[in-house]
Formats: sequence, structure tokens, C-alpha cells
Amino acid sequence: MNFLESIRVSLRALRANKLRSSLTMLGIIIGVAAVIAMVGIGNGATASITSQIQGMGSNLLTISSAQAFSGGVSGGAGSSASLSMTDVSKIEVGTAIKAVAPVANTSAQVVLASGNTSTSITGTTEDYAIIKNVTIARGRNITEQDVNSSARVAVLGPTVVENLMGDVNADIIGKNIKINNVPFQVIGVTTATGSTGMSSSDDMITAPITTIQARLIGKKTVRNILVSATSEDLMQIAQDSITATLRKAHKIQEGKDDDFRVQNQADMLEAMQSVTQTLTMLLGGIAGISLLVGGIGIMNIMLVSVTERTREIGIRKAIGAKGMDILLQFLIEAVVLSILGGGIGIALGYGGSTLAGKALSMDTSISLTSVAMAFGFSAAIGIIFGVFPARKAAAMDPIDALRFE
Repeated sequence: MNFLESIRVSLRALRANKLRSSLTMLGIIIGVAAVIAMVGIGNGATASITSQIQGMGSNLLTISSAQAFSGGVSGGAGSSASLSMTDVSKIEVGTAIKAVAPVANTSAQVVLASGNTSTSITGTTEDYAIIKNVTIARGRNITEQDVNSSARVAVLGPTVVENLMGDVNADIIGKNIKINNVPFQVIGVTTATGSTGMSSSDDMITAPITTIQARLIGKKTVRNILVSATSEDLMQIAQDSITATLRKAHKIQEGKDDDFRVQNQADMLEAMQSVTQTLTMLLGGIAGISLLVGGIGIMNIMLVSVTERTREIGIRKAIGAKGMDILLQFLIEAVVLSILGGGIGIALGYGGSTLAGKALSMDTSISLTSVAMAFGFSAAIGIIFGVFPARKAAAMDPIDALRFE
């Protein structure tokens, strides 16, 4: 019997037991769908985190105070308050450094007539917009003169405007808002970025750092200093320069630990991608276990099928079928079940990944590699777990098979 005839006989046998064939495929369907969905969600999470980190600024370096200890207990990063405006002036813009901006953060209640909202307030300088890729849609940005004169002016994100006035396009330029009862004049509105990440400027107010320090925080602290390197290739040079400059400014002796920390955006991105990729592999591996369970299910059902069709096997051998023909028939049945289950699983996995992405408000990403691996693995399972039942069928003695009741 040729190969095509073996396929026809195998398909006819599967059609004769539709319910059993469908239940046999269920394990493979669930396994493939789970692998593809989990990998798609993991890839989507990686892309989302990467986008958020990249959205924090161009070639960003973040300088923060080291953690302070009190009674042996850590106060957390930034608790030592070792950074000041003097440190900002020490970091010079040059070949490796494009812009420098100090940051003092707080949160406050903002009121305009009957509208009010709670949002984050960022005290900074004009270079903040350059570093964070923030553009002004209406009005103007804060200036060096605003910082030097501690002007009570503010630039609002579009979400803040909408929360205060009910319309993101409302004319708010020149109006006075109260931030914790301190009046500020609105001088600008930023362009919407649509970002929901850690650095979204949509739901934020920026103002001169000197004003925020004096009017809202009450002390001249600098939480972070943001630095933009001129290019990605020069980030390490910029980082080394900043470290040397601040160690000298803080009079830190050689061999002593820094009282500040410089974080490289590229290092953060690499670390986060490594974590998410590891989690994706872990999720895919866990889902892959169900494929093995599905393979065992195929083997069990095929063994039952061999037992049920013992007389059929005996008759076929008696009229001239060879052991290889019998082996090929049952092996084809197992592979067909796996491939059909894999195909259905791919469709369900894609749909499940898409639905999960919508529920989590993120874009999922299904790679051709993950689809090919899941499909290939399902086909391999059909071969691996179908061999034992097929060999058992092929090894039957035709006389014993004909006697079987």
C-alpha cells in the first residue's frame, strides 16, 4: 500500500470516530493555544516596558541621591538628599552631554474655579523639555528667567487641562490656578503623548524648580538630576564624566562609596528586557507542559484504537499488508491529530492573545518563531507518542489478531 493510500485509510478511520478524535486533539489544542497566547502576552509586555523606558527621554542618564540609613534601616533611594542646584551647575554641557535638568517632585491638589484635580508637580528648568522630548502645543515653556526669579508660572499637561475645564482644548493660557492654595499663572500646555508609562507628561504640571522648592516643598532639595547624552554611543563617557565631577564636588575620597547614583537608560532597558524575556520563556515553558499532556493523551487513545481494531489489523495482514503499512497507518493518524490540533490551537492562541491584550490595554506580539515552534512541537509529539501504538499494531501476529474477540 502506497503512502497516499495510507493517508486515506487513516483519515477514514479518524472520521469514523469523530468525537474520540476531537477529544484526543483537545490536549494539543489547549497546549498550542496556551503557548502562543503566553508568548504573545510576554512579547507585548516586553515591547510596552521598552516603549515606556525609551519614552522617559533621549539617551537619558538619571542621577539620584544615595539611600540614607537611620538606626540601620534604609530610607530608600534618594533619601540622603545629597544633590543640590550647585551640583547641576557643575555638570557642564559639552561633547558628551546635551542637556541637564534638576527635578523636584511633589503631588498636590490643583483648583481652577469649580474644577479641581490631584496631579504630580515637577519643579525643573527649561532643559527638562529637551531631555524628556516634551513639546509645547500652546503658549510657551518655562525659561531661565522664570527659574532665576522664582516666577509662579506653570505648564500643564492636556489631561490636567481636561480635568480642570472639562475640555482639553479649552482656553486656559493666562488663567490663574491654585496649587495647594498657591496661585500660579498658566503659561503653556504640552502636546499630548498618549503615554501611560512612568514618565507621562499628559497628567503633570511643570513649573520653575526654585518656585516649587520655596512654595510647595519648603526646602531646597533636588530629588533627581536628568542628563541627556548627545548620542547613545557617548552615554558611557557622559556617565563617567558625571561621576568624576560629582565625586570631586562632594569631596569623596578615593576608595569611598559615592553618595549618589547614576543610572544609564540603556542599562535599565537591558535589565527590564532580560526580566520580561525570562518571564516569557517561563510562561511558555509552563504552557508547553500541557503539550506533553496532550501527547500522552494521543498515545493512550491510539493504544485503545489499536486494541479495538485488532481484528482489522489481522485481516489486513492476512491479505498481504506488511508491518510497515500498519505502522505507517497508525503513525499518520497520530500525526494528523497533532497537526489538526496544532492548527486549531494556533487560531485560538492568536485570538486569546488579542483579547488578553485588549483587556490589559497593551499590544500583544505573536512572532512567527513561536507559531512555528508550537506547530512543529505538536507535529513532533504526534510522531513521538504515536510510534509506540503504531509499533504495537505492526508487530501483531495476524493469526492471533484474527482470533481476538
